Amino acid sequence: MTTAPERAIEQRDELGLPADPFGSGQVGKPVLRYGGGDRASGAQRFVADLVFPGALQVALVTVPVGCADLLGIDTTAARAIPGVVDVVTPADLPSPMPRFGVSHVDRPVLADGRVNYHGEPVAAVLAETADAAQAGARAVVVDYRELPGVYSLDAALADGAHLVQDPSIRPGHALAETNVLEEAHYTWGDVEAEQQRADVVVENTYTFPMVTHFPIEPGGTVAVPTDQGGLDIYSPVQHPYLLQRTIASVIGLPLNQVRVFAPDPGGGFGGKQNPKLEPLLAFLALRTRRTCRIVLSLEETFQSMRRAGCRISARTGFTKDGELTFHLVQADFQIGAYADVAPRVMGKGSYVAAGPYRIPGVRIDARAVVTNTTPSTAFRGFGSPQVAWATESQLDAGARELGLDGLEIRRRNLVAKGEPFVRGESAAAADGEWIQSLEKAAELIGWDTPLPPGRGRGIAVGIKPGATSGLSQSLVRLLCDGSAIVYAGTSDMGQGARTLWQQIVADELGAELDHVSVVSGDTGTVPFDLQTSASRSTVFMGSAVLEACQDVRRRVLELYAESTGMDPSELDERPGVLVTPDGEISLPEAARTALGSLRGEFIGQGTRRLRGKSKHPLGGDAAFYEFNATAIEVEVDRETGELLLTRHVTVSDVGTELNPLQVVSQDEGAAIMGLGHSQMEQLLLDEHGRIRNLGALDYRIPTFKDVPVELVSAAVENHDGPGPYGSKGISEGALLCTAGALGAAVTDATGVVIRDLPLTPERVWTALQHQH
Repeated sequence: MTTAPERAIEQRDELGLPADPFGSGQVGKPVLRYGGGDRASGAQRFVADLVFPGALQVALVTVPVGCADLLGIDTTAARAIPGVVDVVTPADLPSPMPRFGVSHVDRPVLADGRVNYHGEPVAAVLAETADAAQAGARAVVVDYRELPGVYSLDAALADGAHLVQDPSIRPGHALAETNVLEEAHYTWGDVEAEQQRADVVVENTYTFPMVTHFPIEPGGTVAVPTDQGGLDIYSPVQHPYLLQRTIASVIGLPLNQVRVFAPDPGGGFGGKQNPKLEPLLAFLALRTRRTCRIVLSLEETFQSMRRAGCRISARTGFTKDGELTFHLVQADFQIGAYADVAPRVMGKGSYVAAGPYRIPGVRIDARAVVTNTTPSTAFRGFGSPQVAWATESQLDAGARELGLDGLEIRRRNLVAKGEPFVRGESAAAADGEWIQSLEKAAELIGWDTPLPPGRGRGIAVGIKPGATSGLSQSLVRLLCDGSAIVYAGTSDMGQGARTLWQQIVADELGAELDHVSVVSGDTGTVPFDLQTSASRSTVFMGSAVLEACQDVRRRVLELYAESTGMDPSELDERPGVLVTPDGEISLPEAARTALGSLRGEFIGQGTRRLRGKSKHPLGGDAAFYEFNATAIEVEVDRETGELLLTRHVTVSDVGTELNPLQVVSQDEGAAIMGLGHSQMEQLLLDEHGRIRNLGALDYRIPTFKDVPVELVSAAVENHDGPGPYGSKGISEGALLCTAGALGAAVTDATGVVIRDLPLTPERVWTALQHQH
């Protein structure tokens, strides 16, 4: 009788890939989500669900404007409220005010003499109950003088504009006296000559709104002082080790005195990558020597994170045959009051502002512009959706001038595998057969089939660079009974990373799937992982887990040889089995024989490291690119401007589907999220810089009533990725070009061109009225 591990081996090809993705091996199967049952049933415990007896509850004090000088803070009334233990103001923190940040160390723990955005905390109230803390926060009297803050790109870039950040924060920086935090410039080819060669030139300006991440779990943090003078921090942060390093630096502690527990977040989308209120809670816990806990409301969560808005002006040239000749881009990202990771978003997004196309002359100029608004941070797509909205719309504008359709203009310009789409010193080349995704999307949407009146189709493509540097480390333990434990620092924030590791370990070590468990979310237990972002979980941590399994297999072979007296050269190992002169035996069986009566276990270690390049504008070459083609069919109600998506097709280049169910789920989620910023989502500000549509009632996100009538998700597999078994990172691709495809479909249906997102019914209706 053939054992399960042996069947898995029989169905792998020479590359180690499952020859039959739905064979007996776990890799390639639609395995159900690790921990998914708790999420579906409501048993999942988020940070707010954790119980900390005797913890002080924290409430924040803010002022009702987006920009103001702080003149004084009176805490007398607040301290008199029963249950209030302490009120901490900037004067109670070290001087100068401690600051932190990812790209720039510019964010103060509490507002440092000036409020720079609506919702920035100016004080914190600590009380025995949440009600007392909130009452205390309302009782704090803040004396302030409102300043003429800058709440838009035009206001921030105007001559003599109010400076959001004091120049002393950026000493010696060439842009310190402006509201431009950083710039990025990319250019290649003879732009002037290519402009002369163009037969058709289109020039337009596009806007992309500020939107919020809207996680189902609000922000929250718990800080627990330890008996040794250190801190335990509980946070749904995506980068536990980055938070550990930040807290240690701000407080002045060695890393081993800061332990971060990161329970699974209820949605991250980039918004929970980086520290926000954790440094404040750390100071409060050390000050009171008590556990301090804060859970934000949804409205407060809105004020703590968002995506950068963007304005893109583009000028693009084509020959009469539809060949792109040049593309000029000026992109201004509205990043908010503090840097966070937004300069990186600006730089990485604008790097691919020419799209995945063959363009001989390109000049891209981008700026990260600070305004008195909520600091922006990473958001699914990381700057690429903003620039793709403009570039894809430019291609359609050129196609209309030339009498071509959206599919044909892309066919003629899309790069082939191995062909550069970014040229010059920082050249980047296509790492997939991207035309296959485009053609598949066109086929699935029925591109050439007739349409009824009032309907239109659009197609677009998007690209995003993956991680350009990274370090992921993993430990895998094979226990004496054949079960296994994986230790990995990657956060599982919805991408299902632990499921993939479970599948990999089951196949590589011959374990039963439900006998593989995963430990993560604790810097005191799991090995180092740089971060959970840029769709790196599969490629980086997955590779580290795979290497750790291979290390385990080698150790089993060596001890088996020692225990049996065999010559190691007579043995070999493969996924799931040990090969002996007498035949193959399952790896768990070989492990039991090797361990003998003393039992014990085998421990393997794996590392995936990608070193950056200091002279590269992104800090290194991308490990892979996410590529997606999206096609949308829409019906437009000319009387109301409402859009009905009758079919939405998304096709991603995935390398290898390690878990088809998760690939489909991620692409569907990203596609619907992309419809949010394309159709309805936008943060609206009043004249004082306050968000007018805080919360779920006034800020619309897609619901079941808004999803397409038919949503089709497909993938292209060529096993050409750098991850395990030829996989690539996914999960962001399906929202990169949603807006471009939808905008093109609306134009096809109505003849009107709209260049400002979102395409709300009001905006569509207004454009239709101006058509006549």
